[in-house]
Amino acid sequence: MPTKTKERELTFSQAWQRYGTLGILVLLLVILAILRPSFFFKTSTITQILSQSSVNILIALGEFFAILIAGIDLSVGSVVALSGMFMAKLMVSGTSPIAAVLLGVLMGALLGFINGILVNSTGLHPFIITLGTQAIFRGVTLIISDSSAVFGFPASFSRFMAQRIFYVPVAAIIAIAVALILAFLTKQTKLGRNIYALGGNRESAWYSGINIKLHTLIVFVISGICAGIAGVVLLGRVGSAEPAAATGFETYAIAAAIIGGTSFFGGKGKIFGVVMGGLIIGVINFGMNLLSVSSTLQQVVMGALIIGSVTLDRFVAGRK
Repeated sequence: MPTKTKERELTFSQAWQRYGTLGILVLLLVILAILRPSFFFKTSTITQILSQSSVNILIALGEFFAILIAGIDLSVGSVVALSGMFMAKLMVSGTSPIAAVLLGVLMGALLGFINGILVNSTGLHPFIITLGTQAIFRGVTLIISDSSAVFGFPASFSRFMAQRIFYVPVAAIIAIAVALILAFLTKQTKLGRNIYALGGNRESAWYSGINIKLHTLIVFVISGICAGIAGVVLLGRVGSAEPAAATGFETYAIAAAIIGGTSFFGGKGKIFGVVMGGLIIGVINFGMNLLSVSSTLQQVVMGALIIGSVTLDRFVAGRK
């Protein structure tokens, strides 16, 4: 009688999709624990990694949706900076922190809306559009800040963002909450299924009656909202709004999404993987700072990670 052993065997592509990202994270933590055991086995170290990773996770969550439709959003770093500067200006001028935060997140949504409108109206690839808006949004940030840092926020905002609940930083709790909401959106809603369908095959999605332009617009608005929330977290962590804040963070966002299993060719990926990818980027950055690795070399490592991740993605897709 024929057996079904081969059918039950876990292929490399299946194993990578299920456990690859988590395995990388565990391996990095083990390496860091071996190299710097005195620093690693401390509550403050884990707290610091979670706090630093929260911004990466939030930006990567927005980038995830852009990549999911086989696009990209290169403006996320500039959106973080502009949203944060807008919030800082409001708080310093006397606006309540809650109102300033809400308006700052709305600013992120507006900037994402602009990206989506430009992509839809011009028909150009999101790479070109967001490359241009990246420079525009950064320029606006420099203009409204007069190229100077803004600080002196209300004590209530600073205290809240510095809090820890059961040793977990508020920044990490915010990132987890956003991830859970977006996970529900992707798994349990028609909108989420349509976005996956759009990324999987744009033409088939159109024939299925999916409004391509509307869903593209929604994707970029989600990316802008996530970047706006990341601006809140970065503002609370740093304590000031810098015109050059989040420069190059789009690289971290793309790396986190791709390392987390999101296909650069669209239609595949999970929120959990993106969160793991953000943690991996956070651990790598923390570890290299702990080992006194130069910032220039850190950029080399991050670039190599992106190339390696996309190459592995193509390899796994080919094997599948």
